[in-house]
Amino acid sequence: MTKQSANIGVIGLAVMGSNLARNLASREGNVVAVYNRSPERTRQLIAEHGSEGDFVPSETIEEFVASLQPPRTAIIMVQAGKGTDAVIDQLAGLFEPGDIIVDGGNADFHDTIRREKAISAKGLNFVGAGISGGEEGALNGPSIMPGGSAEAYKTLGPILASIAAVAEGEPCVTHVGTDGAGHFVKMIHNGIEYADMQLIAEAFDLLRTVGGHEPAQIAEVFQAWNTGDLESYLIEITAEVLKQVDADTGKPFVDVVLDQAGQKGTGVWTVQNALDLGVPVGGIAAAVFARSVSSHPEQRRAVQRTAAARPTPVSPGENFEDAVRAALYASKVVAYAQGFDAIIAAAKEYNWDIDKGAVAKIWRAGCIIRAQFLNRIVEAYERNPDLETLLEDEYFARAVADGVDAWRRIVSVAALSGVPVPGFSAALSYYDSLSVERLPAALIQGQRDFFGAHTYKRIDKDGVFHTMWGAGRNEVRQDGH
Repeated sequence: MTKQSANIGVIGLAVMGSNLARNLASREGNVVAVYNRSPERTRQLIAEHGSEGDFVPSETIEEFVASLQPPRTAIIMVQAGKGTDAVIDQLAGLFEPGDIIVDGGNADFHDTIRREKAISAKGLNFVGAGISGGEEGALNGPSIMPGGSAEAYKTLGPILASIAAVAEGEPCVTHVGTDGAGHFVKMIHNGIEYADMQLIAEAFDLLRTVGGHEPAQIAEVFQAWNTGDLESYLIEITAEVLKQVDADTGKPFVDVVLDQAGQKGTGVWTVQNALDLGVPVGGIAAAVFARSVSSHPEQRRAVQRTAAARPTPVSPGENFEDAVRAALYASKVVAYAQGFDAIIAAAKEYNWDIDKGAVAKIWRAGCIIRAQFLNRIVEAYERNPDLETLLEDEYFARAVADGVDAWRRIVSVAALSGVPVPGFSAALSYYDSLSVERLPAALIQGQRDFFGAHTYKRIDKDGVFHTMWGAGRNEVRQDGH
């Protein structure tokens, strides 16, 4: 290969970067420059997979840059944080105006905003691209969520479309918005993923503890659910996990795995940023906190030693599996609704023009939360792009209304049986908070005014008021009228 022969480059050749480079190289028209700080990784990639496509390996970053056609486009796939900043600084010193630097890692979108501002000041384009689907997706077709400028997407878009997953004939990639929009949407994807996984785990626990089913039987239930409105990647793989038998003990695989779930931080970021935006994402938060509880065995053991006897599971009653399915679907709808609420709020806060339907489309394949009902979300935003909440849409309003009695039944049965269902409970409470005519927040306003003179508004007259609680309790209007 000659100099300036590659149309795209990848820096960082651990599993994700290596698989992404292989995916790029396997697509017609792509010539892929590859570089890793440790040359051994580059040599290993070429030795094992060099026949899969057109690669241009380099052992120095200067050689890597020289091998790229202008506008030079490089995707960074290194560990988020200081490592990413170091590579960005190196490229910024070697690239020329109009060139494109892409961060394909799980970056904090605030860092992406900061980096884009600094890089654009040098005349370069910076793109924060969320890439979902894990190692398999990177190799065979991920869902890709790039931010950055429209100018950069003219060059980058066709390249990303060549490697993205395809759903119903459409590549699962779209220009999400400027600066940090892509990484924000990827973060929300991961937050929804946390909620979805927790809800599925709670459904399993209910079917086993209350329903009395063994894991292999529950696998069959999940397989059946995967043919209906719950059809999704996570439901599909749950059935496979529940079928698995441990080779050493002969026990169900799920029974020999430690019940402590790890997390890498994007779920926490989702909740933190939703709080900053004033968006309630209780279903997602419940999933994040459930993982945290699972990861504190010392506290769990302490309470187990002192707690009263555990309740005996109550009778599941008739059609219990159907009721669990209905509760799972309704709770899942709430999780997605909360995720899109956060996207809408962030778009307003950061001046991003995000097409919610397009986001739902690119989640239909290649990513972890891919699901049949994402098409319903696309249709909802086609009917009304300005929905206050997905729960307002006619399809989802009807779906939740049809399942709400079963939802309440399941949460009640879980409480009486001592089965923790923080995801189901939080989702139902959120739905009730939106649908009930009056909330007890009026009392909280009274409490705040009593101890801090924080004032309140009334339902029967305009203005802002304060009651003189310590001096006659007469009401005083506070807005000058």
